[in-house]
Amino acid sequence: MSLHAQLSPEAQARLAAQRRTSTITSLIIAILMMTLIGVILLIIAMKFSKDEIPELISYSAENIEEEELDVRKVQTQTQRKPSAPSSSMAKVIAANSASPTAIPVPEIDVPDPSLNFGDGDGFGDGWGDGSDSGAGGGFGNIPASMKKRCSRADRLSRLNSSGGTEKCEDAVVNGLRFLKKTQNKDGSWSGQKHTVGMTGLALLAFLGHCETTMSEEFGETVFSAITYLVNKAMKNKGKLATDFKDNHWCYEHGIAVYAIAEAYTLCQKSFGENIPNLPEAVQASTQFLINSQHQGGGWEYAYSEDNGRGGDLSIVAWHLQALKAAKHTGLELKNLTSSVRAGLEYTAGLRTPEGTFGYSGPRMKDDGVTLGAAGALCFQMWDKSSSKEARGACKFIDENAKFGWNTPDSDLYGHYYAAQCMINFGGDPWKRYNEKFRDQVLNNQLPDGSFKPTGFGAFKGTSVFGKHYRACLSILMLEVYYRFLPATGAKTK
Repeated sequence: MSLHAQLSPEAQARLAAQRRTSTITSLIIAILMMTLIGVILLIIAMKFSKDEIPELISYSAENIEEEELDVRKVQTQTQRKPSAPSSSMAKVIAANSASPTAIPVPEIDVPDPSLNFGDGDGFGDGWGDGSDSGAGGGFGNIPASMKKRCSRADRLSRLNSSGGTEKCEDAVVNGLRFLKKTQNKDGSWSGQKHTVGMTGLALLAFLGHCETTMSEEFGETVFSAITYLVNKAMKNKGKLATDFKDNHWCYEHGIAVYAIAEAYTLCQKSFGENIPNLPEAVQASTQFLINSQHQGGGWEYAYSEDNGRGGDLSIVAWHLQALKAAKHTGLELKNLTSSVRAGLEYTAGLRTPEGTFGYSGPRMKDDGVTLGAAGALCFQMWDKSSSKEARGACKFIDENAKFGWNTPDSDLYGHYYAAQCMINFGGDPWKRYNEKFRDQVLNNQLPDGSFKPTGFGAFKGTSVFGKHYRACLSILMLEVYYRFLPATGAKTK
């Protein structure tokens, strides 16, 4: 038997009300849950839409060109279309997937630093081969000593603070335009005489104004010059010269190595410009230079190791400049430090009683100014500005240097060195030297950007070689105010 409880009408009414309330509550909760889920899904959808990677739009013409460059042999003729402005530091670079205040050096005698460099890598930065942090190409990778050349504002600031004028800047640009107009189709300069060396000098003149392969006005000129030298180096296992039967080809090699090493540092290392085979050419040619050093510490004609003379300062100076440029590259080079050490020790042994340097021994040659300047610069650029060798030679130059364009005192080769070592010496000696050379160079530039024949040696004539030689050295002299730091005794450390 079962018992059934019968609810009263009031209880049934309350139960029905409870059921309605429960149903409504459940419905509301369900609606809220559905709304919440919808909001969450909307937020997720919005986030995915916001984080979506935009489509990359590439300049197809440039990419196609660089792919071709990576696989083909370097061509000296190119249809590259540079795009970055030459008047300021390049803002557009090609990726592989495409004023300091003058501080005069005091005129006092100081203790002579020892030339005993020790056994380790004892050289400081000298003209600043350190760079700011950061990977890849960019402004931070430009060596500190070279940065002031890379914007018009910095160049003008350096000109104003170091004794130059805006006319110097105008003259440099006009000179570069002359070189651009007279470049050979294969990227070289001059005729058959010392073409490699002349191309190296011209390239240094463009690089001294921070003109790279991406410069708007001079990009194709620079690219053609670099590829000409790179092709020569790759063809001859690192050796660079016009005629290897000419005993003087060591000059060409030193100058050309200087140029392509600096090109690598500025164009490829700093701005990321893709120049096929350039690092390989720099490495091979520099290593050949190091390996060809005479056991006496110098470098000899035709890189002979049989000559007891061991070289001469004129050759040595170009090679020590080239090694400094090579150090800036950061490329792996065997025995670079020991080579520089031996080169400076050789140079120190050429110091004469007058305080200048001799040619291949401690005896003054001619007026002593050219070799004195070359020797002083070697020590300055390797962080030995305070040495007795550098200071003594600069004092000698201050007392003996002359400059007259139409006179025998117009040896531009010597003044190329003197302008550099004297601005680094600084003070009144620099002011006096600046007054001697600056206006002489400016006033003898022709309307087409070239320079009048001088009264000295190879610079007298009207030959193509002479015109290019004068132009290159004159431009480099007018770039001295900003091409390298320190200048007028300033420090970059």
